[in-house]
Amino acid sequence: MEEEIKHKQAAKNFDRLLTIMDTLRQQCPWDKKQTFDSLRTLTIEETYELSDAIAEKDYDEIKQEAGDVLLHLVFYAKLGSEENRFDISDIIDYLCQKLIRRHPHIYGDTKVQTAQDVKDNWEQIKLTEGRKSVLGGVPSSLPALIKAYRIQDKAKGVGFDWEKKSDVWDKVSEEINELKKAESEQNHKEIEKEFGDVLFALINYARFIDVNPENALEKTNKKFIARFQYIEKRLQEEGKSFKGQTLAELDKYWNEAKTKGL
Repeated sequence: MEEEIKHKQAAKNFDRLLTIMDTLRQQCPWDKKQTFDSLRTLTIEETYELSDAIAEKDYDEIKQEAGDVLLHLVFYAKLGSEENRFDISDIIDYLCQKLIRRHPHIYGDTKVQTAQDVKDNWEQIKLTEGRKSVLGGVPSSLPALIKAYRIQDKAKGVGFDWEKKSDVWDKVSEEINELKKAESEQNHKEIEKEFGDVLFALINYARFIDVNPENALEKTNKKFIARFQYIEKRLQEEGKSFKGQTLAELDKYWNEAKTKGL
């Protein structure tokens, strides 16, 4: 009963959002001006803001940023409706059909044991839907690190993957040695290629130790920023600047930051 009440309230709120969107499109100069193309980069920005909120575990901010992303989705539906291409009902109906089709273990007779079984079925079903390549669903505009992770994950879904974690680490070591060789030969083109291979192999290894490389790198970024800003603060307190400081002197402040949990 409680869930039914929540669903009714959500439907009421969603209908209110659609009405507001109609009004803004008719009356607001900024909203009237927007197109698919003009909203595209703004949508990307809003998605990154949601990602930041998730990384910070700021749930109030997640709620707000998720709302901003939802606004963009509703806006695209409105634009599609104006061009007689699709409307919000078409979007929701398509999504419902896809979810049912790709969850045969819920809505059909397929048996699964693990979440990985579900992912593997998902990729196989995509191929039956007319997708020419398993990798076709990876957006070309994704940041390279995330793209590498998604490419590897999708390849795994159809069985193209390493069998043992140790084999992946051997590959990492092999690629590092090849990078060192290219560097010793001062072949910049090869250095760049081998460096990319090292990163790709490390991202592969991350999957085998259940680490999301994007999240791991972002946490390291934040850690570096916090410690670097601590060095700036300490230098300012002592009337100093980076100029003229030795690496050992700066490293002292860095270690202070570490002892403070930064």
